[in-house]
Amino acid sequence: MSDRSLAKRPASKQGGPLRGMDAPLLMTVITLVMFGLIMLYSASWDYSRTQYDSPTYMFVRQLMWLGIGIVTAFLLSHFDYHHWRRLIVPIMGLTIILLITVLLMKEMRLGAKRSLYQGSYQPSELAKLVTILYLSVWLYAKRQLLHDISLGLIPLGVILGVVGGLIYQQPDLSAATTVFIIGGLLFFLAGGDLKQIFGLLAIALVAGWLVVQVSPTGQQRVTDFVAGLKNLTDASYHVQRSFAAIVNGGWFGVSIGRGQAKFTGLPVPPTDSIFAVIVEELGFIGAVFLIGLYAMLVWRGLVIARRAPDMLGTLLATGLVFWIGIEAAINMAVMVGLLPFAGNALPFISAGGSNLVSSLAAIGILINISRQQGETATKEEEWRAYSAAIDLRGWNRRRRVSRPRRTPGIERFTG
Repeated sequence: MSDRSLAKRPASKQGGPLRGMDAPLLMTVITLVMFGLIMLYSASWDYSRTQYDSPTYMFVRQLMWLGIGIVTAFLLSHFDYHHWRRLIVPIMGLTIILLITVLLMKEMRLGAKRSLYQGSYQPSELAKLVTILYLSVWLYAKRQLLHDISLGLIPLGVILGVVGGLIYQQPDLSAATTVFIIGGLLFFLAGGDLKQIFGLLAIALVAGWLVVQVSPTGQQRVTDFVAGLKNLTDASYHVQRSFAAIVNGGWFGVSIGRGQAKFTGLPVPPTDSIFAVIVEELGFIGAVFLIGLYAMLVWRGLVIARRAPDMLGTLLATGLVFWIGIEAAINMAVMVGLLPFAGNALPFISAGGSNLVSSLAAIGILINISRQQGETATKEEEWRAYSAAIDLRGWNRRRRVSRPRRTPGIERFTG
């Protein structure tokens, strides 16, 4: 069956706008967004009043970006994900141009060159999404060549090196790290050779160590992190203020809007530090509730990945949902001193249009994959259930596949 017929066949069976949509995923995202708006307003009104002379400035902008993100997600939920195979190369080219433009414009914001148009747009957020799409398509196209180091690991390293290197130059260490983590994960899931994966991990660790050695910012963050592990009083100011907020919150919090850390020196409470505000105002119970929402989102994403009609859908869904989960885990871990300071957003919660729109775009693609689940796969694509390094079927409480074989339905379809 040709690529064109494969791309068209599932779309014809999608039916109405809600048919096949993963309802638990959709409800989880809606809950995260609504929860995020409430906590953002609480965390941002004093910061907005101080920085922008309007207590609702950041909240109103978030609503505007939310509207754009919802439209983007809706459109992508009806855009057959197979079409990314034809579009992703020019989109990746445009993304690289935007990353280079950021460096050339040298618009400094909080000590970094990450944004365009007076801080309104950060191409690094788009780069993370596009990298997942590009790698999924590339790994799918090269799936039979991944064991050849010259056609598998080396080209993967070049792709990640170009994108991650441009992001690092901003500097955005957390985004560059996320790109490398997702790249390695997708290579692993696509069935990459374990020796190559361990080699990639070793290279990444050495490269990370070298980056820290030549980067004053990286050195300072690692030094503060190690000092904080030994003695909390020696941790960075950011972590100390975060811990003060968390301790003040206790089990049940001081209630929404009554937190004090956002008034007494907690850095950028509407963005990087919003998790600390949440824990102070909603307590340990609120933190568990939020972590549970992210866990539910990751679980539903893995269910969609396992039910995807082909390997491309599996890679896309897994990469997208792990990206969101990793971003959330890094943000929360940083706030409690478990990782060096990264400066990344908390998905769907932190103020920031670039991250919100990119995250909602990822959800739109996930929904499109979920709407095509159950479609019969071709013989060529069916191998992904057996050769993938991780069998995602376990996330859906199904029996694991112990050896390659075809079901009678697949056998009849493939002839």
